Amino acid sequence: MLEIKNLAVSYGAINALHGISLSVERGKIVTLIGSNGAGKSTTLRAVSGLVKVKSGEIRYESASLAGLPPHEIVKRGLCHVPEGRMIFANLTVVENLRMGAYLQPSAAVIRRELDLVFATFPRLREREGQIAGTLSGGEQQMLAIGRALMSKPRFLLLDEPSLGIAPLLVKTIFEKIVEINRQQGITILLVEQNANLALEISHYGYVLETGRIILADDSAKLRQNPQVRNAYLGG
Repeated sequence: MLEIKNLAVSYGAINALHGISLSVERGKIVTLIGSNGAGKSTTLRAVSGLVKVKSGEIRYESASLAGLPPHEIVKRGLCHVPEGRMIFANLTVVENLRMGAYLQPSAAVIRRELDLVFATFPRLREREGQIAGTLSGGEQQMLAIGRALMSKPRFLLLDEPSLGIAPLLVKTIFEKIVEINRQQGITILLVEQNANLALEISHYGYVLETGRIILADDSAKLRQNPQVRNAYLGG
């Protein structure tokens, strides 16, 4: 469904990605793990059109994404949940969700998608009139994912969904990610520093180190790989 070939991205004189290649099959959860500064978020930002690609190719559903602005990429069914959530803090929960539905054609469709998001995240229904900036970190992450779901995506890019969230809600968030994948059939590319959790819920994984992919395998095999265990899973 997503194919990245020899992708290189630079920030000025700094090379962030050195010709990486990866693929994500339809219906799968694929994770990209690595330390801070490895290039994980840059990979997602390149796919969603937020950073300029120096060289290489990104193909989604067999069509090139080269040169497309972010809103056109969303229109094709690919939506990015950014690191740090980036919610509209001064808007209510339901106003944030409606912002994710700006491409939807009718009020009936928006209402249906709202009901689906509230069924997935009941806590958001309880807080639909609350100002989003007053939510807990975990609730804000639910809102960020819910806002993305309002665009009726076929593919989600999730960037560090566990960042800054209490452990109990991290477990809930990851359960919901699995639910979204299995019940709604949405393909997911997950960037996550909690490598153990990421490999537990994903089907396949890539290990990114200083802008290069150094390992790729089924997630279950990566969890048993001594190099991965020592570097990312605590031995």
